[in-house]
Amino acid sequence: MFTGIIESLGEVLSTQQAGGNLVITIGTPLARELKVDQSIAHNGACLTVTRLLENAYETVAVAETLQKTNLGQLVPGQLVNLERAMLFNGRIDGHLVQGHVDGIGECRSKTEQDGSWQYRFRYPAAFAGLLVEKGSICLNGISLTVFDVTDQEFSVAIIPYTYEHTNIAAVAPGHTVNLEFDILGKYVVRNMR
Repeated sequence: MFTGIIESLGEVLSTQQAGGNLVITIGTPLARELKVDQSIAHNGACLTVTRLLENAYETVAVAETLQKTNLGQLVPGQLVNLERAMLFNGRIDGHLVQGHVDGIGECRSKTEQDGSWQYRFRYPAAFAGLLVEKGSICLNGISLTVFDVTDQEFSVAIIPYTYEHTNIAAVAPGHTVNLEFDILGKYVVRNMR
């Protein structure tokens, strides 16, 4: 479980195909604090640390993950939002995030708003029942509040701190992001059926 509050940025050092899997090497000072078999959210997708290196680690994205996320598009030098699994002994500053990406969204627009930024994203209509005005979404691992919600698009506002400390600054129209819809909304929709 995660909160959607990004802990650090990691740099993709390399990617390598291994059958249907993708081995990703991430450089980060966080590596010194990690252990093999730990769960880390990478742009919101939960992956397991498989090997520790000096100031870096390896993880593996399987075919299912590559089909539902944008991790297969990673290239060396790209920045990745990182969050370690949450501890259940403190505040939850974002919202409950599983690290199980539901699908990919596409950035439609990015507008500077005199000190903040507004983004508009398109998402698969199949998930329309899971978004509500002023509800939560996890976008590339970042817990955000949505507004101007339609059956295929939503907007988010980004404060300067988030813009400077995550990879959202690199997102531009046409780019894809990983989306995880609120788990509570999923249960409500399922029970309503």
